[in-house]
Amino acid sequence: MSHSPRRTPDRRTVLRGTVAASAALALPAVGAAPALARSGRPRAAWGVQTGDVTTSSGLVWARSDRPARMIVETSATDSFRRTHRWHGPLLGAGTDFTGTASLRGLPAGEQIHYRVTLADPDDPRRTGEPVYGTFRTAPARRRQDVRFLWSGDIAGQGWGINVDIGGYRAYEEMRRRNPDFFLCSGDTVYADGPLVPSVTLPDGRVWRNLMTEEKAKVAETLAEYRGTFRYNLLDENVRRFNAQVPTVVQWDDHEVRNNWYPGQILDDVRYTEKNVDVLAARASRAFSEYFPVSTLPSGGREGRMHRVVRYGPLLDVFVLDMRSYRNANSPGRQADDTQGILGAEQLAWLKRELSRSRAVWKVIASDMPLGLVVPDGAANFEAVAQGDPGAPLGRELQIAELLRHIKHRRITGTLWLTADVHYTSAQHYAPERAAFKDFAPFWEFVSGPLAAGGFPANALDATFGPERVFVRAPERANVSPMESSQYFGEVDIDGGSGELTVRLRAEGGTVLFSKVLQPGRVGQ
Repeated sequence: MSHSPRRTPDRRTVLRGTVAASAALALPAVGAAPALARSGRPRAAWGVQTGDVTTSSGLVWARSDRPARMIVETSATDSFRRTHRWHGPLLGAGTDFTGTASLRGLPAGEQIHYRVTLADPDDPRRTGEPVYGTFRTAPARRRQDVRFLWSGDIAGQGWGINVDIGGYRAYEEMRRRNPDFFLCSGDTVYADGPLVPSVTLPDGRVWRNLMTEEKAKVAETLAEYRGTFRYNLLDENVRRFNAQVPTVVQWDDHEVRNNWYPGQILDDVRYTEKNVDVLAARASRAFSEYFPVSTLPSGGREGRMHRVVRYGPLLDVFVLDMRSYRNANSPGRQADDTQGILGAEQLAWLKRELSRSRAVWKVIASDMPLGLVVPDGAANFEAVAQGDPGAPLGRELQIAELLRHIKHRRITGTLWLTADVHYTSAQHYAPERAAFKDFAPFWEFVSGPLAAGGFPANALDATFGPERVFVRAPERANVSPMESSQYFGEVDIDGGSGELTVRLRAEGGTVLFSKVLQPGRVGQ
């Protein structure tokens, strides 16, 4: 596969920003909560992020330690000799001092250098130290290559930031791959997964967690959810990564509570608030405050998670929300299920947007897998599949409708990317192996966890004819990141041929599996 030269950002820009952020927010001793030191000027100690970058736009995120006006300057070079200034929002207590500035009219396919400065709202001359970042806009020309990474599942199952092993090391490995963006496939935090200061592993070694007050219990209040989302930003690897790599982020269950669905009433002694809808509203608000997502205005205003991120002529990313509109988890044997896992409106939206897409490749970013059986207790199921290998039932009916639509409309270049199950695998779906046959073959790739416990591989459901072509998973449940590799996936699209290559990578950079897909085919 031929590649045009990839422009690597000048590391001075990124390091200048991350060093400043690290100095302002030094990681404390293990077991202690970090404290933001007060000074006379506002400080962006939690680093910067960019999100939902397109050919001409992107969102820049920052958090202040006090009320401040957010100012963003962009430049074609890291010298910042010529800049464009963007006046962002006033950061205040209503959004936990977070905010995003929308940058528009950017040049396509170019490296953008930016710096965020926070100004005292009562005296604009009093400004904090700028924090620097960089990102690439999506290409407008087809011949420019695209590379992105994906994974999910961060700080789960009791495994948080372990300073002894260097924190979330996979983030630094991903940063060095120099991707155009990172697709975070959900379980971005574990609001329902409290941490303890130390855990003794089966081999006698001790895992030590960086602790904060909010991570010592399940999140229920808005303040606790905010603290949960803030926790991962304590990791220097994450802040350095965020300063260089834009994100396309979605949520799954652990942003709220394990296996939740709308209308659920909890039977869990850890929670004083039993109504999941109340918890989900608080979690959604904190999520919108701590991630730059174009369809989720911060401050609790109405928005939605599902969206299309158009990354030039080669790629559209269809970000799904399999949480907000689903029906209750059940045995999944209904012969009629219009609500399913997506809800009727989101399914109609997805079919419409896939039909409209003119991109060579159409990545369906799914927060849950399709053919992997994910149980919820003894009798209910959490994802799409329910273990019955026959004709579609329950939530499978919506997926059958979608796959039929893709085939009959001759929509080419679709592939599914997901995380959730805490191992990495590749499944090929084909009608000749399936009980439901009215669809074109497609691939589903799984990667993760990025910083959480590893779990054995799930069973397959034969309804859509999946074949497990590759899998790497531990043999026992909740294997710590000190005992098992963490995983991320990589997608390269060649600008000349349009060829797409998927690589499943393990921590350390090893390529475990790769698959080359050709453009323009209805199914492969």
